[in-house]
Amino acid sequence: MAKKSFRQTLRRLWALDKFSYSIRVFIALTGSMALCWYQNEMRLLIPLFLGIIASALAETDDNWQGRLTALLVTLGCFSVAALAVELLFPYPWLFVAALALSAFCLTMLGALGERYNAIAYATLILSVYTMIGVDQRGGEVANFWHEPMLLVAGAAWYGALSVLWQALFANQPVQQGLARVFRELGLYLKIKSSLFEPIRGLDVEGRRLELAKQNGRVVAALNASKEIILNRVGSSRAGAKTSRYLKLYFLAQDVHERASSSHYPYNALAEAFFHSDVLFRCQRLLRQQGSACQRLSESLQLRQPFVYDGTFAEALGDLHASLEHLRIQSNPAWRGLLRSLRALASNLATLDRLLGDASNPDALAEASDSSLLNRAPQNLKDMRARIRQNLTPTSLLFRHALRLPLALVTCYAMVHAIHPSQGYWIMLTTLFVCQPSYGATRRKLGQRIVGTAAGLTVGWALFDLFPSPLVQSMFAVAAGMVFFVNRTTRYTVSTAGITLMVLFCFNQTGDGYGLFLPRLFDTLIGSLIAGLAVFLFLPDWQGRRLNKVLAGTLACNAQYLRQILEQYSHGKRDDLAYRLARRNAHNADAALSTTLANMQLEPGHFRKEADMGFRFLVLSHTLLNYLSGLGAHRGSDLPDSVRAELNQAGEQLVGSLQSISQSLAERSPVALEDDSEKALAEQLEQMPDEVDETQRLVQTQLAMICRQLAPLRNLAAHLVKDKAERAVARVA
Repeated sequence: MAKKSFRQTLRRLWALDKFSYSIRVFIALTGSMALCWYQNEMRLLIPLFLGIIASALAETDDNWQGRLTALLVTLGCFSVAALAVELLFPYPWLFVAALALSAFCLTMLGALGERYNAIAYATLILSVYTMIGVDQRGGEVANFWHEPMLLVAGAAWYGALSVLWQALFANQPVQQGLARVFRELGLYLKIKSSLFEPIRGLDVEGRRLELAKQNGRVVAALNASKEIILNRVGSSRAGAKTSRYLKLYFLAQDVHERASSSHYPYNALAEAFFHSDVLFRCQRLLRQQGSACQRLSESLQLRQPFVYDGTFAEALGDLHASLEHLRIQSNPAWRGLLRSLRALASNLATLDRLLGDASNPDALAEASDSSLLNRAPQNLKDMRARIRQNLTPTSLLFRHALRLPLALVTCYAMVHAIHPSQGYWIMLTTLFVCQPSYGATRRKLGQRIVGTAAGLTVGWALFDLFPSPLVQSMFAVAAGMVFFVNRTTRYTVSTAGITLMVLFCFNQTGDGYGLFLPRLFDTLIGSLIAGLAVFLFLPDWQGRRLNKVLAGTLACNAQYLRQILEQYSHGKRDDLAYRLARRNAHNADAALSTTLANMQLEPGHFRKEADMGFRFLVLSHTLLNYLSGLGAHRGSDLPDSVRAELNQAGEQLVGSLQSISQSLAERSPVALEDDSEKALAEQLEQMPDEVDETQRLVQTQLAMICRQLAPLRNLAAHLVKDKAERAVARVA
């Protein structure tokens, strides 16, 4: 039993997405430490460790061939940057000019995608590491190649491990990415089930807001999973294993569309069926399906078969029995709501089938269009176009590319003005803390200071408790792993880890105690410079561009609706155009949620419209739910005459959404009411009894979309009006 439990523990550890990362880091750091001890050259330890850190920060997901290519580019950039620092360091004016220019150019490379952004960012970090090494030598230029060689050697050592790991375990990131998707989907379904609480006066808006935030996490997981699969497939045909994961990815998209769809007004359902068990049954089934998604996630992580629970069929049967019992009562007031519940039951049944298919994805039919959109630039022309597109003051990246060199030059001037001990740590702190948005910078600033203070406190205690250099070297490796494992999720812990690693490494070659106060002082100064740079120079206040983010959300929803109408006109097909429109709508919804989260961290004057933005998020996410409900039933068979009428109504709704979007983008007046939309909603809701259930469902969805336009217009009008009044007040 103990042996089986141990194997299970190892399997669970292996399933963690951070575990493989920590193993690579452990091997790299331990190998470097062992080499330095064996050669009795502990002075080599710091540049080797810093090179490993920079290489790991430049790492992005890819297959082994792509990772090898990226590694060669990274090592080339590292070599040029390190040698340039060594050669230009004695010439301050030339050095600071090169520093500003390189920081601008490297930051602008982020326009080409995550891979280029990671390499550029790591190159800047390695440049500062080189400055620290030159400063430690007192600025002498003898053997200028020595420090760069060690830094690049450490980077190459970790890079070789990374390429080998990708070659041996190519599909592990795919499994972990899909596991994250289904884990987030499971949580989404469980949050959604809370909307079916049969409680009068339920805070639907608050729960919808929570749902919208979780939807952002689902979308982020789907996007990350798509990129991981795309890196394995590329332009070639998918292999057997990758094809299986591709089917699961498309299945997850279908589950997401079904999970995010709405057919019902929640408060009306709670009021009408307060004394019935039907809402409890809906809630129970949704929670069960959420749990099934989470079990599927665990099965993918542990590489075990997924067995779908057969009791769901019984729960679904109980729900249908409750609906039939309510139908027999023939209450006229329930007629419309029962149709919504039947549509919900149909949707839950489809969700049940989709999750059942996940137990044997190999049996799923190949998608008619399994292409994935590769957003990365494909050639030099695309690269130039991407960078040129971002060379404008309206671009967040361009503003950051101007702001970061200014902050680094200020740090350099500060180092030469006050000559602090270990002064180049100021520049490194600014580089880590300074982010494109004020909210992200403020968050990292606080975490950096707290993490540094915590690391120094723990280091002070461990120095006294464990004076042995060998034990301290083990602590250095452990602290390095803590840094890497936590750097994207718990930055405070990560900062404490890297602070400890630096202390123990310097203590191997000198006096680590002498770093305590300089490290804290440099962190405070560097954080202050980063905060002031983001606050004072080209600040990107989210409230100033909130109207454009809202406009983009509605524009994407309009395009999604147009693609849904195309599906109703020409038949259901999961082609790239439809999937792209659906993904863009969800991406825009997630982007709005992120914008509002950053807006909440800004000074009070700049977040006045945050409450209005969150109300808009609830309305736009509800609209997206109704659109998803319409898209979920796009395989319905409708007569040509009905299809034409509904298509005409849908086009009117597309036009209204685009009109509101354009008014928001241009900050032009928005009409509070539109009589044609009211008339359309009434027309869609007035259906004779003989209307087919399928047609009734589609018309009801279009009517709910139409009813959502009035509150959207109201909020948009107030937002534009408030901005116009403040602009006039500033001019006056």
